[in-house]
Amino acid sequence: MELTDLYKGYAKHYLAVDCVIFGYEDYELKLLLHRRLFEPQKGGWSLMGGFCGNDETLEMAAIRVLEHTTGLKDIYLEQVQAFSEVDRDPAARVVSVAFYALIRIDQHDAEKVKNNGAQWWPVNEIPSLIFDHQEIVRKAKERLQMKASLELVGKELLPDKFTLMQLRRLYEAIYQRELDPGNFRKKVLSLNVLEKTNTKNTTESKKGAFNYRFRDDSDQINGQERVIKL
Repeated sequence: MELTDLYKGYAKHYLAVDCVIFGYEDYELKLLLHRRLFEPQKGGWSLMGGFCGNDETLEMAAIRVLEHTTGLKDIYLEQVQAFSEVDRDPAARVVSVAFYALIRIDQHDAEKVKNNGAQWWPVNEIPSLIFDHQEIVRKAKERLQMKASLELVGKELLPDKFTLMQLRRLYEAIYQRELDPGNFRKKVLSLNVLEKTNTKNTTESKKGAFNYRFRDDSDQINGQERVIKL
């Protein structure tokens, strides 16, 4: 039996990607959503996504969706998992592989986002989503929290220079809980990933707080196996 004959005996399915696009603004972790433009569930709030092309890998398809939506390239992207419930899409059998992305809201193309009918939502205030997208978001948040527990995140979401309070507030937004300022400061500085600059941010107090930035070799340091207990 030829290999092609073997394949003919099985059903064909659609392969798609869904992108959970996280951003950070005004001390809130935010999610980019848009109104679905076609049936089923036309007009419902949806993640950004699309089908995987014949000449694309899953990663290539996700990168295409992200660039089309935000105008950005070289976005941090991490696979979450596959979602394959038989009835997840009422129109056809669609297997979707979800990715989460981290972007700087101040660097994205706001006009392109608007033209795509997309809108930023605080992650704890998102509306009801189509299909199983609520579950996809939940899994993506868990994966982001896992990443934040294994390495210091922030480079993809914060300005190049930031205070330790701003970094702590980012972590509080990711974990959705308050963190002890003293313990947080002690822990993150012990990782040797950040370096203090000679500039201060005076918006937080009259005295001002020193700005920090990620070291040039922070990716290699962050890649070392560790657990950040906060």
